[in-house]
Amino acid sequence: MPLPVVAIIGRPNVGKSTLVNRLCQSREAIVHDQPGVTRDRTYQEGFWADRTFRVVDTGGLVFDDDSEFLPEIREQANLALAEAAVAVVIVDGQQGLMAADQSIAEWLRGQGVPVLLAVNKCESPDQGLSMAAEFWGLGLGEPHPISAIHGAGTGDLLDRVISFLPATAEEEGEEPVQLAIIGRPNVGKSSLLNAVCGENRAIVSPIRGTTRDTIDTTIEREGLTWKLLDTAGIRRRRSVDYGPEYFGINRSFKAIERSDVCVLVIDALDGVTEQDQRLAGRIEEEGRACVVVVNKWDVIEKDSHTLPAMEKELRAKLYFLDWAPMLFTSALTGQRVSAIFPLAKLAVEQHRRRVTTSVVNEVLEEALRWRSPPTTRGGRQGRIYYGTQVATRPPSFTLFVNDPKLFGETYRRYVERQIREGLGFEGSPIRLFWRGKQQRDAEKELARSTSRGR
Repeated sequence: MPLPVVAIIGRPNVGKSTLVNRLCQSREAIVHDQPGVTRDRTYQEGFWADRTFRVVDTGGLVFDDDSEFLPEIREQANLALAEAAVAVVIVDGQQGLMAADQSIAEWLRGQGVPVLLAVNKCESPDQGLSMAAEFWGLGLGEPHPISAIHGAGTGDLLDRVISFLPATAEEEGEEPVQLAIIGRPNVGKSSLLNAVCGENRAIVSPIRGTTRDTIDTTIEREGLTWKLLDTAGIRRRRSVDYGPEYFGINRSFKAIERSDVCVLVIDALDGVTEQDQRLAGRIEEEGRACVVVVNKWDVIEKDSHTLPAMEKELRAKLYFLDWAPMLFTSALTGQRVSAIFPLAKLAVEQHRRRVTTSVVNEVLEEALRWRSPPTTRGGRQGRIYYGTQVATRPPSFTLFVNDPKLFGETYRRYVERQIREGLGFEGSPIRLFWRGKQQRDAEKELARSTSRGR
């Protein structure tokens, strides 16, 4: 059963994201003194007393202005309220009652959702009640003085919040598969998220940098629960000023780190850029499963030779991810979007797959029959005794040899190719560790000395 949702609502710069981080004991929501930092609705998990719930952070609401992103932010707030069990409206106690607060209160009265009123920035316990008293005029019930930054009053607020939540327990089950949507700005990541979700889950705009937070969305596909992480577009570090975009990009890199599988989105019009190559390298370095999605395929003029020719060209530049499946899609028309999850599921399965030692050694024996290890000028030849898989996520293998120095990069790549051809692992990187006799003898001696020391 899905967790109940608590929606955080308010005008810009009243401390909504700070309160979300406080309630969820995290620092996931970007906090900055610039208004309008939060645009999409973003989710985190909170816990209080015996209740677990999801907190949805929304952008600052402005009703008398239709300039850049404000209508889309209002739409995102509407969607958040549609799924919420209770809404918490944040106002600024230091600024006092504003006309924008009145507009929000009037709008909320027609939404049919229980509302709690939190008066933020009441750091002084003595003055907090008098600061909050002014907000009785909103007609939203008792104003609760709090300090999101220091935590004062948030416990009492949470006591009221959970009184509106249904008494349901989340069923035990497997953890959701974390899927991060990664790419440069304006390649269509948010459009892709909306296409797979079937709703306007993220604001889409031709303006670069629209997405700033990492947006978590949970959906069911292919018999699995997926947590989709739409991330901020990643530009070169020297192009990024310190501020909301800087924090958003840092969260994008963290999304790669905590993901099970990455969907790397490439713009079909631009092809593979230097920054795409950097992102591909980052995914491989982190050992994450991956599906490469070439978006905007609908705007490419093509014939029967276009797709294979373009795939060959893209793969030549994305050599870091030569093991990743490649899919040509259009988030705008929905073309092949549904094929993302079957490929992602296969990549995750391969990422978590374990192979028996006997099967590994059958593949190694076949590789040795086709091509023997190199021999040095002094007559020394490399020997592979046996191999075994030592880890998953990504699949990792240790090869026991006479001397790792006898195996150059060319032969090591050959062995890796043979393992892939024999064992698969499509969509997942693999790791090979070459371990020599001297290393094994040193480890045995260390083990013996440790035993004697006891």
